[in-house]
Amino acid sequence: MATTESFWAGKTALVTGGASFIGSTLTDHLIARGVMKVRIVDDLTSGHLGNIRHHLGTGKVDFLEADLREPGVARAAIEGVDVVFHLAADHGGRGYVDLHQAGPASNFFLDGLIFAEALKAKVKKVVFASSGCVYPNFLQSDIHKELYLTEDLTKGPNDADNTYGWAKLMGEFTLQAYAKEHGLRGASCRYFTVYGPRGVENHAVIAMIARAFLGQNPFEVWGDGTQIRNWTYIDDIVEGTILAGEKINDGTPINLGTMERIRVIDCARMVCEFTGHKAEIKLRPDMPTGPLNRVADNSLAKKLLGWEPKVPFREGLKRTIDWYYSTKDKEEVKRIFSRMLTER
Repeated sequence: MATTESFWAGKTALVTGGASFIGSTLTDHLIARGVMKVRIVDDLTSGHLGNIRHHLGTGKVDFLEADLREPGVARAAIEGVDVVFHLAADHGGRGYVDLHQAGPASNFFLDGLIFAEALKAKVKKVVFASSGCVYPNFLQSDIHKELYLTEDLTKGPNDADNTYGWAKLMGEFTLQAYAKEHGLRGASCRYFTVYGPRGVENHAVIAMIARAFLGQNPFEVWGDGTQIRNWTYIDDIVEGTILAGEKINDGTPINLGTMERIRVIDCARMVCEFTGHKAEIKLRPDMPTGPLNRVADNSLAKKLLGWEPKVPFREGLKRTIDWYYSTKDKEEVKRIFSRMLTER
């Protein structure tokens, strides 16, 4: 069932982390749905003001540059809003998730704070941006198995993906407890390997595009290339998030991901094909690779939301390459690229 503008008309929404890749795109879609006002709070440690600049001054978006973990910020941000979309987090790509544990640990505090303040403010709904990182690592180690992760696989035993994954899983559990014990309406959206315009170089697809953009030869691919992912286009992720905000109230977690099974090496070859970049591919098994076989089962999203991804990977990759090549400056990408592979 298509999202209806009437559901969102006249509502106010808070998007934490709203200057980010996903948060800014969500803001675009909410405004298109008729949301009266979007309040964005972002400390700009990984978000970019340029992502929302087109909304500033329109009267539709209020922006506050602040750290939600600081005293009083979360309470002020949530006051008077109908729906909270909580995307803010200390996070990054595979290099960051594997190599940094202290930063993502702050998400335990941040998520609990947002949920507590939302309950106190009597908001109508909290939509939590969770992750495929909540799933047990031990289930995702065999590339020869046609595995699709279903939501019930987090009932235990659990073995989440680094501190980042554990924080997301605990956030989900907290939101479900608030729904059950206090009646706070909520939904958790498990994002799977999101890519698209406004993405940054610390995530695999954008990093590969950047390598081609910079003319890297040999073209480095982390791992042995056989790792399997289900890269999901940004517009599909955002549409699913909005539908969860409409249809789920009890904190149920739901997978948002395509069921296409793409090997990392095949993604690299597609990037080289679409950009015309001719290079030797150099595998780097010494670098962070993450789970070997991570793909969502999205049947619950189809059932509860009427959602399924619309953009096939080859099409989404072409769109993303077009955006990257038309907006990026080669010298600037060269300056930041090495740092971005392992940082935020």
